[in-house]
Amino acid sequence: MDRFEKLDAIVAPLDRANVDTDAIIPKQFLKSIKRSGFGPNAFDEWRYLDHGEPGMDNSQRPVNPDFVLNLPRYAGAEVLLARDNFGCGSSREHAPWALLDQGFKVIIAPSFADIFFNNCFKNGILPIVLSAEKVDQLFRETEASEGYQLIVDLEAQAITTPSGETIAFDVDSFRKHCLMNGLDDIGLTLQHVDDIKAYEEKRAIEAPWLFA
Repeated sequence: MDRFEKLDAIVAPLDRANVDTDAIIPKQFLKSIKRSGFGPNAFDEWRYLDHGEPGMDNSQRPVNPDFVLNLPRYAGAEVLLARDNFGCGSSREHAPWALLDQGFKVIIAPSFADIFFNNCFKNGILPIVLSAEKVDQLFRETEASEGYQLIVDLEAQAITTPSGETIAFDVDSFRKHCLMNGLDDIGLTLQHVDDIKAYEEKRAIEAPWLFA
């Protein structure tokens, strides 16, 4: 997992509440567990005018010109602005995989579904909860100014707007540590690799039949 420390990036506004994980990455794309390659199918049913299936050449599919993330002004956005209860629905981890593969490293919303919220941290995405009033403000500013960018500083736990306003946000200290050091569950486990190796060597002596 990549380290997350500070991001200065374009913001894309997805002005919809209750965006569920099937909208983020539809069920037909869940056959793969590679964690990569899902970006072109993020928001597939909103993004394209036809029905998507695995293996399709997405570059040849008709794009929905009315879907906000298809607008050229939001190309390359790494911050996604969303509404209440983002990531609700099933617990599929493919949802943060798809968002990260699409390029989103930060998601800002008034609230998130719990499992999706946890899965974001485990996959290198920083989900930030702000008040509905602050999110409304960011939507207005993003839509009013093409190329609108935010600076997200995880160490300082602060967002800086183009006008210089600083918006503080809360984040659990353990999750912050993991993101800043690029540690997913496997990375955390591997911090104890010497202890694990020592235990296995001891068990091989105590119970050799387990290792036959």
